[in-house]
Amino acid sequence: MSRKRQKHDPAAVEEDEKQYGSIQELDEKYPERPKNHSKTLLFSELIQHLFNPLNENKKPAGGARGRGGRHRPSKISPHEQRRQIIERFIAHWRDQVGDDIYPAFRLIMPDKDRDRAVYGLKEYAIGKLLVKLMKIDKNSEDGFALLKFKLPGATSASRMAGDFAGRCFEVLTKRQMRSEPGDMTIAEVNELLDQLAAASGEKEILPILDEFYVSMNGEELMWLIRIILKQMKVGATERTFLDIWHPDAEALFNVSSSLRRVCWDLHDPTARIDGDKTSVTLMDCFQPQLAQFQVNTSNFQKLVDKLRPTEEDAEYWIEEKLDGERMQMHMVSEPSVPGGRKFVFWSRKGKDYTYLYGEGLEDDNSALTRHLEGAFVDGVHSIILDGEMITWDPELDKIMAFGTLKTAALAEQKNPVKTNGPRPLFKVFDILYLNGKDLTHYDLRTRRAALTKAVPGARRRLEVHEHEVATSPEAITPLLRKVVAESSEGLVLKNPRSMYRLNSRNDDWLKVKPDYMSEFGESLDCVVVGGYYGSGRRGGTISSFMCGLRAGENHRAAGAGREKCYSFFKVGGGFSVEHYAEIRHHTEGKWQDWHVSHPPTEYIELGGGSLQYEHPDVWIRPSESVVLEVKAASVSTSDQFAMGFTLRFPRFRRIRLDKAWDQALDVDEFAQLRKDLEAQQAEKKMNIEERRKRPAKRAKRDIVMAGTEGADAPTPLSTTTSVEKPNNKIFSGIEFCVLSDAAKPRQTKAQLENLIKAHGGKIGQRSNIPAVVLVADKKVVKVASIMKSSERNIVKPRWILDCIAQNERRGHLLPYEPVHLFHGSEEQKELAKMYTDPWGDSYNRDLDVGELKGVLDEMAVLKNEDPKAERELFLDQLEERGRSLGRYKAVLFRRCKVFLALGEGVYENSVEPLKTRNYVIFGGGKVGDDVMDEEVTHVVVFARGEEKEKETAKKMRGATCMRRELPRIVNWKWVGECFQEGTLLDEDGFKA
Repeated sequence: MSRKRQKHDPAAVEEDEKQYGSIQELDEKYPERPKNHSKTLLFSELIQHLFNPLNENKKPAGGARGRGGRHRPSKISPHEQRRQIIERFIAHWRDQVGDDIYPAFRLIMPDKDRDRAVYGLKEYAIGKLLVKLMKIDKNSEDGFALLKFKLPGATSASRMAGDFAGRCFEVLTKRQMRSEPGDMTIAEVNELLDQLAAASGEKEILPILDEFYVSMNGEELMWLIRIILKQMKVGATERTFLDIWHPDAEALFNVSSSLRRVCWDLHDPTARIDGDKTSVTLMDCFQPQLAQFQVNTSNFQKLVDKLRPTEEDAEYWIEEKLDGERMQMHMVSEPSVPGGRKFVFWSRKGKDYTYLYGEGLEDDNSALTRHLEGAFVDGVHSIILDGEMITWDPELDKIMAFGTLKTAALAEQKNPVKTNGPRPLFKVFDILYLNGKDLTHYDLRTRRAALTKAVPGARRRLEVHEHEVATSPEAITPLLRKVVAESSEGLVLKNPRSMYRLNSRNDDWLKVKPDYMSEFGESLDCVVVGGYYGSGRRGGTISSFMCGLRAGENHRAAGAGREKCYSFFKVGGGFSVEHYAEIRHHTEGKWQDWHVSHPPTEYIELGGGSLQYEHPDVWIRPSESVVLEVKAASVSTSDQFAMGFTLRFPRFRRIRLDKAWDQALDVDEFAQLRKDLEAQQAEKKMNIEERRKRPAKRAKRDIVMAGTEGADAPTPLSTTTSVEKPNNKIFSGIEFCVLSDAAKPRQTKAQLENLIKAHGGKIGQRSNIPAVVLVADKKVVKVASIMKSSERNIVKPRWILDCIAQNERRGHLLPYEPVHLFHGSEEQKELAKMYTDPWGDSYNRDLDVGELKGVLDEMAVLKNEDPKAERELFLDQLEERGRSLGRYKAVLFRRCKVFLALGEGVYENSVEPLKTRNYVIFGGGKVGDDVMDEEVTHVVVFARGEEKEKETAKKMRGATCMRRELPRIVNWKWVGECFQEGTLLDEDGFKA
């Protein structure tokens, strides 16, 4: 890294002018902008001293070698080594170039650079351009390697199947114009990339690529292609780079989404920025808060507990999760703009959509803003809204699938007069900025109040998203069933006491999707009609398959051939090496390349017709193919497949060699299956409604149990349940005045009064008599007045329920404890504390399991949690698109919690249980210690001999038969073979 430092190099000023335009205008706009004293580093130096070292650090080398070739483990972790590499590069840049690192960061983090337009170039387009540039025959080995990079090739190129940049490197090094690194600087690379982003058409793009080709060697061109594709894969995240550059860099990027601003405002690592600069700014794109993904939705009580409810405020909010695109809208009053208001729209990834949705009320090219006259109250002159852009069909009066959004917006742009077609609808669920004030530090309740006052909305154009207020986990199930029946995305649970946290995925917002509830799963037999080549260790081989539904009788009557199939879904998860080998054995020599110009329409129909939205790399005649049994979470609409819908999260179960291709599911049979399923769901819904309408008939025991709290607490008594009088008169001689309903468990005022009278108490309506016991669970007007004007004690309905439950065992009234007081004098509060230990454990009554857990949670327990775990959404998207996560073994068991069932003679420290435990934990799963834990998904049986295994498995089935969700019981080989194959294999083949 030897380069002589220059002071005030005129070449650096000239370089700035080429990169940024007029220096005078730039200095006026950014007076504090740092200026480099020398020209930027060579592009080859960026590769040699940053990209390559980081890339080498990803390899599991194990450290330096000692004598005998053995590795000496490094004492420094790989993460710390990466940080040191980045720190050295940044220090070298400051010394040799200056404090403006923005030119380098644009190439290091190309996906975060909002200043450069998109290139519009993907792998196939780049391959096609390179073939022309180097004058390669497209039918040659190298032409084939570039144009069909996923397909296996001959000789060395086949080793890089699936890695486009790697294949380009192998082809380019044979034909590179220079073998030594080039002399192109980072600034010159940026200048040409700006030209490439502005270019349109092959005639403008080819000369730019030619200049790169002449000036760079093969390795430099490989990294350039990764920058263009925004697929760097250097082993370090943008958070690491930003944190090393400046401690406030990530916070500033979260509120601005501007790499330029981060580099220029924070060029001095010793100067910290004040809080105002890390607040959301009008007309600056911010990084939104995200909902935490929940793996296991079988225990809703645990989800609600994560929202941090308190005795005084147990409320949480439930919103429907919308199937659209996350969008932020900024609006400011601007007299110079026609209509007086200026708008800007950004997506979650920071893409500017103002061109589509409009920049003003009178924008003739707007799909949304020209319909927003009157959407804000007169006093609103600046606002930032967070929400979801969805498609609304006024004719069907329903939300359409996400894939229709852009089509609907473009149609609305072209034809604003139409009133009955699908159109964009902005559903707002949060407000972050109002009339010059940042609202992110206010709680959600306050923000929602501001939102409803400031935004009356414009019907079916801009609306405030509705939410339901709940206090117990029982409210989730009926709403989840409703979204399933309506084919919606799921639910989002929100903590109304929480602030808005930028670029954070935390437990204040929790996603609850029905996809992982087993009762909504299906298993289908479909014929394979296409194949896709994989990447990585699956590169060059077919790793996922397109499956279709056979033409039904109606289709054949309309002229469809006997072998005609309609594309339905793509599946790539659940296959082992043996499964791939078996499919290959039965289909060897029958696969044919897919030619876009001549698709096999006689046999396969794709989504989009001639547009071929989703086409495979190779295809096979249905009569020569195999049938796969696949299970899936649900069915969702999709225009990518000919059926108009597809399976969500499909997973392979087994090969159905017992079924011929013409015994696979056809279109008519699948339609009947859907119809039957919808009928079953409707019947369930009707039964639930009927049960709700029936008057409750409960016996004496139910009255006693009404004091039990928690997710499994009995339903509160109805107002008619006082016919059967209880034997005890625990409240005899006491007069009560009930001021509100009970929140947890839910009971009306009348129900509480009946319960008190049933146990000997009297009911009065005068709250000003000192001897009367006041009861309330909500701060209604009358309660608030009493709390404000006097020191009267107000007890919660919980005290009544606890007294009734306790009387069965101890026969006396309970003293007031802190959990029983809704309001009280300071003296009473201190007295109440005397009846519990420091953690809230009562000296006078027995605690139920839920309350005992709360006491234990209050005790000091060290927790090891990772607040930055944000992988789930990305991994789900991969699976949703049929990608196997086999090469990511660290997430293989992420949805599994395993219980190890040890048979006679098998111990925890035996080899197989230890290996299994390590496999599960390394694979992102959990090992449970209670088989009755509802989160346990698999019971793994270890036993000496087949008979012992069956005996142990039988015991486990008996032990778990009363669970709400039954676990899968498998032998110990399942975990090891799943780990070996890199996928979750079907459990049926490993039944214990």
